[in-house]
Amino acid sequence: MEGGSIMNEKKRWFTLLLRVLTYVLVAVVTCVSTMYFMLRQPGSKLTTLRYLIDTCFIGEADPQALEDGAANGMVEALPDRWSYYIPASQMQANEEHTKNAYVGVGITITARPDKTGFDIIRVEPDGGALAAGIQPGDVLVKAQGQPVSQLGIDGVRSLIRGKEGTTVELTVLRSGAEQTFAVERKQLLTKVASGQMLEGGIGYITIANFNDRCAQETIAQIEALTQQGATSLIFDVRFNPGGFKEELVTLLDYLLPAGDLFRSQFYTGQETVDPSDEKCLKMPMAVLINGDSFSAAEFFAAALEEYDWAVLVGQPTVGKGYFQNTIQLGDGSAVALSIGKYFTPKGRCLEEEGGLIPEIVVEVDEQTAAKIYAGLLEPMEDPQVLAAMEALKK
Repeated sequence: MEGGSIMNEKKRWFTLLLRVLTYVLVAVVTCVSTMYFMLRQPGSKLTTLRYLIDTCFIGEADPQALEDGAANGMVEALPDRWSYYIPASQMQANEEHTKNAYVGVGITITARPDKTGFDIIRVEPDGGALAAGIQPGDVLVKAQGQPVSQLGIDGVRSLIRGKEGTTVELTVLRSGAEQTFAVERKQLLTKVASGQMLEGGIGYITIANFNDRCAQETIAQIEALTQQGATSLIFDVRFNPGGFKEELVTLLDYLLPAGDLFRSQFYTGQETVDPSDEKCLKMPMAVLINGDSFSAAEFFAAALEEYDWAVLVGQPTVGKGYFQNTIQLGDGSAVALSIGKYFTPKGRCLEEEGGLIPEIVVEVDEQTAAKIYAGLLEPMEDPQVLAAMEALKK
């Protein structure tokens, strides 16, 4: 009896194993058959690939990540370096950038080389961080009690951003000791243009971008400096990523005499020309540019140069002559797609020419460039500003 029970048990286990192997074999054959069938069908390669992943992939695939990856890959495969895909998760940040407004605490951070935290390089005067006591030079090490080294820049941003009027707990390292602050989130306007008087009656204006309020704030700075006695101007568009054509044209119209300012050519072949009226601002001008001056910043400098209105100082620009239209997609994501070309007043396409070469080339090392970008270098210590001042004096 005992021997028979053992034999029966072995037989049951053998039968069970055989069934499992049969199921596995059937699954494999089904997947292979399906794969063979799908690969032989006409239609989209992406559709086939998605079906295979959904049917045969052994792991767990995130559908949203698959769609974002496919969309990003399609845009990156274009013979164009300026078109880009914007996932739905990044749309809010993109809109805040173009509007020069956001809800946050008012700090600018950069990752430390040792990955132990983020250096706070700028604290906005109207932000909750300054009111709470956070200072430039502090090192952000925790957000809501979580080490920022584990969160990364996107994780830190998502924790810091939130509803206006709420608070976020930030821990910084200062003089080797940790300090924790409860910081209120506020609606903040990004300052687009800032100005100051330099020696010799020179007004110095930094333009951060050509997005919302650029023309308004820049013209306000020009008028304030001329009222203070400025007899010449330096416009600083280094590290300026460009922005809206309308802002650029409004500012150029204020500065330049009658004539063509800008020409746009769309993918349809249609062309538009933006002219300037006779009113203008007559005084010596210089424009600071570098390899991170893009798009509208380049065309701003080019127009002033072509009208013999300003001398260009600094380093060659990159040459961005295509313009993009941001098209919203069904899932909340978007694609910024190049749909046309821009031309300077004299009809030059910077995309084809490779950018602007300043009349006065002044190279700076990486450390100096980093200080300029962070706003940590005083104008009178900036070799490119000094070169522009010298050019205006002559």
